[in-house]
Amino acid sequence: MTISARTRQVNPRLGTYFGIFTSSLAALVVLAIIFENLGMSDATLRWTMLLGPIALYSTIAVLASTSHSLDYFAAGRRVPSVYTGLILAVSALGASGLAALTGVLFVAGFDGLAFMIGGLAGFVVMAVLLAPFLRKFGAYTLPTYLGRRFESRALRLLAAGVIAVPMLLIISAELLIGARFASWLSGAPVPPMLALLSVCVLLATVPGGLRSLSWSSAAQAIAVLITIIVAVAIVALLMTKIPIPQLSYGPIVRSLIREEAALAMPDALASPFAMVLPGDGYVTMMKRFVSPFATVGPGAFVVTVLTVMAGFASAPWLLPRVSATPGVYDARKSLGWATLFFGLLFLTMTSVAAFLRAPLMDLALQENLTALPDWLVRLKSAGLVQTSDTMDPAGILGTAYSRDFVLLALPVSQSLPHTLIYLVAAAVVAASLTGAGAAANGLANLIAEDVVGGLTWEPPSDTLRLLLARVLLAVVIAGGAGVSLLAPTDPLKLLHWALVITAATSFPVLVLSIWWKRSNGYGAAAGMAVGFAVAVGSIVGGEVGLLPIAGPLAAAAGIPLGTIVAMVVSALTPAPSRHALELVRDIRVPGGEILYDREMQRLRLKQRRSAA
Repeated sequence: MTISARTRQVNPRLGTYFGIFTSSLAALVVLAIIFENLGMSDATLRWTMLLGPIALYSTIAVLASTSHSLDYFAAGRRVPSVYTGLILAVSALGASGLAALTGVLFVAGFDGLAFMIGGLAGFVVMAVLLAPFLRKFGAYTLPTYLGRRFESRALRLLAAGVIAVPMLLIISAELLIGARFASWLSGAPVPPMLALLSVCVLLATVPGGLRSLSWSSAAQAIAVLITIIVAVAIVALLMTKIPIPQLSYGPIVRSLIREEAALAMPDALASPFAMVLPGDGYVTMMKRFVSPFATVGPGAFVVTVLTVMAGFASAPWLLPRVSATPGVYDARKSLGWATLFFGLLFLTMTSVAAFLRAPLMDLALQENLTALPDWLVRLKSAGLVQTSDTMDPAGILGTAYSRDFVLLALPVSQSLPHTLIYLVAAAVVAASLTGAGAAANGLANLIAEDVVGGLTWEPPSDTLRLLLARVLLAVVIAGGAGVSLLAPTDPLKLLHWALVITAATSFPVLVLSIWWKRSNGYGAAAGMAVGFAVAVGSIVGGEVGLLPIAGPLAAAAGIPLGTIVAMVVSALTPAPSRHALELVRDIRVPGGEILYDREMQRLRLKQRRSAA
């Protein structure tokens, strides 16, 4: 049997390696459950569930170290589509999405679906409009692609400057929420946990760049997916007798509809562009679970879906992953897998919100209630809820849940073994490492390739190139941790800001660069500058109360404005060169040689001839 070059690119032992990892993680959990029943102290159990998985992730990253630039910046272009899709799904959600959005679904019900629908649509748009063509070009960063596509070093520097902002917000959000879960799990303060997670991200990225990050992130994503699904499946089995939560929470929702109507919970329709989502900290249920547009108006819902969609589709911390796949066909497949895994996690998070609402509704409908039930006492002692001693329905419905810890409150309320509860917390920490690692690696590569080396088309030697990228990784992670520590902000708000800024800044220019040949560097620069200014100005104006609507909603105006400005300026300035038009034509052809790799080979050959 003849094996093609494309087949040889993928390591055939990957399934074995990750099978060993999954078995090791399962063995750790089984041993922890055994020692828990034998009387292991709670503190030791907590630290074991925090540090044990981290040790496995770090070992994988160190074993994947490399000294080759293609491996460091593009994982050798041999990450299979299924692993790429899994990493993309978990990196897109991160801990900010996984934990905070579960709390939003619990508190605001239907209105929280705007983020999830936008995320699913974003992967579809990425697969259709952007990913295959960026994979054909093969650049390591988006500013590198834009600079070469429009033949402009100034545009490359401008793109690097504006794209760096949302990536820094993502790093800060992921490290902060991950440190909070690590703090709850270990009992240590948040600042030391921030330092611990920063070191973990360094260990996952410095040895091998995208190569070590890909394999450690794949392990983290597997741990997140299995842990969350298994834990919620156990709860579904206890509550519905069917261990498939994504399908079995329908009867729970029907019960909630009747009970919430009996309790006369709020059901009013909000104004078209109202947006009142639960903030950071303890929050009470704001509305009925399935009633639409009570906290997010219809107009705001549509705008949020569109901005989140555009933000995910053009995210500079996600798109470079596509360049690591073996080919354009695999890039398309990876987005299909990403949509599947993202949707699976989305349905699981929705079921968590429904399963946790149900017992609270049952409790509020009980008569002659004299004391809090055991499950609510457990949540209160764990610091996950705040409730009054009033036993009437109003007092019960006034129970405030920690928004970001709703995912953890469900297994605690069902008295699952402590090991499984701590494993869920460790899974959120793993999701934060995946999200922070993706953004940190992308930002460090951006600074190294497009800021420090952005004034020339010829990259330095591989040794200097990798040294610079590794040093900047440490700087970037330290900067993200510093922002989290000195200016802690709601992680969900940071995620939303990052997506809105990305949508207004990157999405119009990326789409036009592929689908409109007449676009040029002047138009791209003007479009990015206008989109960025509108988005950032709107967010700041919304935060200080200068705008009548929420800042992220007003920032959505940056998408059409950036598009119009880019097209008008391009039409009024000189047409692109023949080389740029030929480049667009080559990008649109799915097969053939990777354009960036071909250019790098020619530059290296030129350098060798000059040296000789």
